[in-house]
Amino acid sequence: MSLEPTDDLAPPEYRDRVVDAYRKDVDLTLLRENLRLTVDERFRKFESVARFAQELARAGRARPESSS
Repeated sequence: MSLEPTDDLAPPEYRDRVVDAYRKDVDLTLLRENLRLTVDERFRKFESVARFAQELARAGRARPESSS
């Protein structure tokens, strides 16, 4: 039995209320911008964000406790 690529997809007229609820919050310009990047460029961008997150975490741990 051979499956066509569209055999497991919902019909085009199908609407998922959950997807529709989140769709309004998706920034398509960011998606398009990222899809224009090569895989390598996307990976480098991810690494940069990960380094920044690590720096924030490190700075938060190093911050002296404030006295109340």
